[in-house]
Amino acid sequence: MQKIRASVIGASGYGGAETVRLLTTHPQVEIVHITAETQQGQAMSHLYPNLRHFVDQIMVVVDAARIGQGSDVTFVSLPSGQAMHMVPALLEQGSKVIDLAADFRLRDPSLYPIWYKFSHTAPAYLAEAVYGLPELHRQAILKTRLLANPGCYPVAALLALIPLMRSGKIQTSGIVIDAKSGISGAGRGGGGGFGFSEVNENVRAYSVVGHNHTAEIEQELTRVASTPIQVIFTPHLIPMTRGILATVYAPLAEELSEEDALTLYCETYSDAPFVRVLRNALPETKATLGSNYCDITVKINVRTRTAIAIAAIDNLGRGAAGQAIQNMNLMFGLPETTGLYFPGLFP
Repeated sequence: MQKIRASVIGASGYGGAETVRLLTTHPQVEIVHITAETQQGQAMSHLYPNLRHFVDQIMVVVDAARIGQGSDVTFVSLPSGQAMHMVPALLEQGSKVIDLAADFRLRDPSLYPIWYKFSHTAPAYLAEAVYGLPELHRQAILKTRLLANPGCYPVAALLALIPLMRSGKIQTSGIVIDAKSGISGAGRGGGGGFGFSEVNENVRAYSVVGHNHTAEIEQELTRVASTPIQVIFTPHLIPMTRGILATVYAPLAEELSEEDALTLYCETYSDAPFVRVLRNALPETKATLGSNYCDITVKINVRTRTAIAIAAIDNLGRGAAGQAIQNMNLMFGLPETTGLYFPGLFP
């Protein structure tokens, strides 16, 4: 089989660099272009020394038409609001596109000014973009040329909620998502407030009302439930580099035992190679570090009639680059575990 020619736009950021790292050992991929506007002219391995002798290519300026013409797939890992300006050119030149940012996640263009503070410049492409969560949209992913990779928090929150929401066992209101992320989620250029002295020995909430990932969580839950869903979502920053732990509280709509709830999760994810349902343990971020796995479980608080679902992922793995490559595998007819079937790092 001829190797897939892959390019990464925005390789200097954490998400782009992790995509490059995972692609380097993918048996069916050849990396042809890596770009970085702020670091152009530098070797990738100079910026990320872990890639020495793996990726010593020079990072170049973005030329969407040239990259699209020479690539079978292009990963775009830029701040939200930038991909939409170059994706049309990439598609027109024949490259499939996987956008790691938010530019094509929301189907309604009127939501972008509300949640992302910009107007969409390529709204015609929103209808064909597929939201890249295989556990929800595997068949559509197989056929698409434009893939909207999910946000890191939504991956954890949605995987925690899908079995309960799909079964009708929980109420469609009163759902609370409490999630905690390592600081790499802010990106390599995270800005003020992310220095060691500010993050170490500290935990803080942020975007308490109005975090932009709320929109895609509600969009996908609404599609599952076939009724409008609103959630309370509060993210927190914790003093570690990588990982997300999401704890979701959902009021029960009917009686549900813990054993039946766990069986529901096992059945829902029986064909999901990167979801591990835990029966006798609780998810922890260390167990998914550096991997594409989501560890998940559910508990039932009988006294308050509440389902408590907990999910752990690596925000740069299943929450970004690993998920993107899993989607690429599906888009090109490969087993979705190709290049991703390895355990996390421990300790």
